[in-house]
Amino acid sequence: MDADDHDPSRPPVLVLTRDAGLREHLLRLAAAAGSAVAAPAEPGAALRGWAGAGLVLVGTDAAPELVSLSPARRAAVHLVTWPPVPDDAYRDALALGAEDVLDLPRCDAWVGDLVADAAEPPGGADPPTGHGAAGAPGRAGVGAADGPGVVVGVVGGSGGAGVTTLVAALGQVGSGRGRTLLVDLDPHGPGLDRVVGLDDRPGVGWDDLDRSAGRLGARALREAVPRQGDLGVLTWRDGARTDVPPPGAVGAVLDAARRGHRLVVVDLARQVATGGDVLARLDRLLVVARPGLAPAASAVRLVDALSGRAAPLLVVRGDPVAAGRLERATGVPLLLSMSDQRGLAESVDLGLGPVRHRRGALGRAAAEVLALLAVRGPSGLVA
Repeated sequence: MDADDHDPSRPPVLVLTRDAGLREHLLRLAAAAGSAVAAPAEPGAALRGWAGAGLVLVGTDAAPELVSLSPARRAAVHLVTWPPVPDDAYRDALALGAEDVLDLPRCDAWVGDLVADAAEPPGGADPPTGHGAAGAPGRAGVGAADGPGVVVGVVGGSGGAGVTTLVAALGQVGSGRGRTLLVDLDPHGPGLDRVVGLDDRPGVGWDDLDRSAGRLGARALREAVPRQGDLGVLTWRDGARTDVPPPGAVGAVLDAARRGHRLVVVDLARQVATGGDVLARLDRLLVVARPGLAPAASAVRLVDALSGRAAPLLVVRGDPVAAGRLERATGVPLLLSMSDQRGLAESVDLGLGPVRHRRGALGRAAAEVLALLAVRGPSGLVA
């Protein structure tokens, strides 16, 4: 087993400390998060669960002895302590490959989020509930395997390309296969919650989160946003300012969304996509374009702005011949050409979302996009 693999048969949280008070404090935090904990008394015993735990919390009192045992490097290791932080704590953290040193109780909320995330299956991978508007799971695709969720960004090659419609369709189809979150980063768009029929659902919006910075809990995010079944959406709520959220808030949301969902689809305004801050957190980037001289010229300018920072894939709303022309004009590999769907506006107005029937044009296209992305390798972005 690799050091970063989580063994679901073992408790997701490993706690190592000889400080009885610190151990009890951590156990209470874990109980509040609904997480099982293994708390061996000796560092040697801790090594048996070291690789399989989803999260490791090491008291600074036990860290020096653990360092002497040279455990394998792994992710999700944190040192914990009462204040004041011991002088040698950061040296031990570096030797263990720990991410940070957390002093309690000041960092209780942070540790609680870490524990809650560790208690969940990777990528929020529950058996599909079928509550997504697209219905049955269908073919395997992006996010269908256990592991961290996949984050797909979608941007328009030109105005009126239908980005929000495709994002919503991907969300509806993806939610039939597992937890899916739609993230709206187009402040001048129609609002993803309206397009998928979740505008009457309670939940937080960007105006509630854009002041946050740092780590955000996956479960906290998933439970806070407007949601129906396995489909959630984060956008601007009615009456809120529609400014692009600061990069720190966007980064925290996308990181938490990846941990708590199988699929995350981001509706990108062109200025957001070309700004560069969000690109580092995307696994795939789709450029949606329409046939025509002016849309093609606009798409070429967008691709030029992304040059060297992203390797997008092209989705064309039009016939295959027009799609081939756009592929040659932009130099972007064509992922799919798709036809327009009749009755789209009526379906959205009825609160049903764009995918009214799985066998409609959009339902088939969204399913094919997700399936094709799954076989195109680990990333649609340059390293």
